[in-house]
Amino acid sequence: MPSLTINANEETLQRLRVEAASRHLSVSRYVGELVKEKFMSDDAYEQAMADFFSRDAYLSPPERADGRSWPTREELYDRKALR
Repeated sequence: MPSLTINANEETLQRLRVEAASRHLSVSRYVGELVKEKFMSDDAYEQAMADFFSRDAYLSPPERADGRSWPTREELYDRKALR
């Protein structure tokens, strides 16, 4: 199995050792599990994004007599309350 060297300060390494021991894992296996969880999380996020963007738009532009799809800014803000 390939090896990996990690550089970190002593406080971080001590905390890593404590966390690994509390889970009855070696430091190496614990770090491997953390990386695996991170990759799975990233994959799930990428899948969710792909799923979201593969769908049709949630809103369809309203039908307008002049053929435009959305109102202009002036039409949106031309209200008596804003004058």
